[in-house]
Amino acid sequence: MTPSFRRMFERLRADQRGVQLVELAITLPVLLTLGLGGIEVANYAISSIRCSQIAMAVADNAGRVRDSIDEADINELMTGAKLMGAGVQFADNGRIILSSLEQNGAKTGQWIRWQRCSGKKAVTSSYGLEGAGNSDSSLKGMGPADNQIAALPGTAVMFVEVVYDYRPIVGNRLLGARTLRYTSAFNARQRTDQSLKNGSNLAASRISSCSIYSA
Repeated sequence: MTPSFRRMFERLRADQRGVQLVELAITLPVLLTLGLGGIEVANYAISSIRCSQIAMAVADNAGRVRDSIDEADINELMTGAKLMGAGVQFADNGRIILSSLEQNGAKTGQWIRWQRCSGKKAVTSSYGLEGAGNSDSSLKGMGPADNQIAALPGTAVMFVEVVYDYRPIVGNRLLGARTLRYTSAFNARQRTDQSLKNGSNLAASRISSCSIYSA
């Protein structure tokens, strides 16, 4: 090796001007994966907590309506719940199903006296539709088979199901699109009439019917 070539090789070996660029090229995919993954996990956690809060709030507030309950009360509950979920676009991607569970007149089982829904997601109750168990023992309660809720005589349970289609903000490779489901139940407190009235004369289009899928 000639002296001039040796000097050029030593200068090249000592030159570190491209080291940082090479290090960035190696570490950038890892940093992006960690950063975007953290954002996705945080968004998923927020969406899950929000859906759980919606289920609990609707069931609790429906149980707080005293004396009797009206369609206008239901509309207020649903409006408030959708405002809670505005940050995760719940109204467009979710569904709230509120059921009034009572002991049926024959005292042979449970009965879903009425059911109201809100949200664009086309889904029905996983545990029974309005009128189920009216005069027989076909309905023992609502909820998972190993943890069913049943109403005591003379009262009602406000049982809420929340179903939400989670939409990833980064992409489907990390968590992927999935459906979140939450339930909650509260007893009706100080309510003597469990039937659902329409004393405010709401038009059919404004009633939170489970046959309507709208935000």
